[in-house]
Amino acid sequence: MTIERPEPSFSDSEVGMLRSYLDHFRATVRLQARGLTDAQLDQTLPPSDLTLGGMLKHLAFVEDYWFSYNLAAHEPAPPWDTAPWDDDPDWDWHSAAGASHAELDGLLVDAITRSDACLDSVLAADPDLAQRVARPRDPAKGETATLRWVLVHMVEEYARHVGHADLIRQSIDGAMDI
Repeated sequence: MTIERPEPSFSDSEVGMLRSYLDHFRATVRLQARGLTDAQLDQTLPPSDLTLGGMLKHLAFVEDYWFSYNLAAHEPAPPWDTAPWDDDPDWDWHSAAGASHAELDGLLVDAITRSDACLDSVLAADPDLAQRVARPRDPAKGETATLRWVLVHMVEEYARHVGHADLIRQSIDGAMDI
């Protein structure tokens, strides 16, 4: 499996810059999981219960949640549409246990592909990053995220988890420079 990790742009439009950082971090997380066994993807770094497998599944969910569900107003895709969120609010993390690397990486790659398609479609219709997402987060308060907020949030989400992934991967096999 070849994973290309693009370097973030030094000089680009605001959209181009945000997307280049997002693509860089997306690839970094996938690279941190590459080459590990399915059992290693389930390993934690105590006292945390985070795993690299859970991270792949969580990030697939976050991609679908922000780009497909909120930005483009699509209904949740499988497996999110039938997930028992009321029983386990961290179902995305916990349900990854025992899943194969191929399954989890494929789930993330598919979610990224859908996210990019949603983003491309929204930007083609209106390139303004101040546009509001299709689903208000809290209609009672009048709070609705902008496209700019979603992109910045996704960069932040991945950057935070890349740090987690670095620590977990190093604890598994000593790899430091992925």
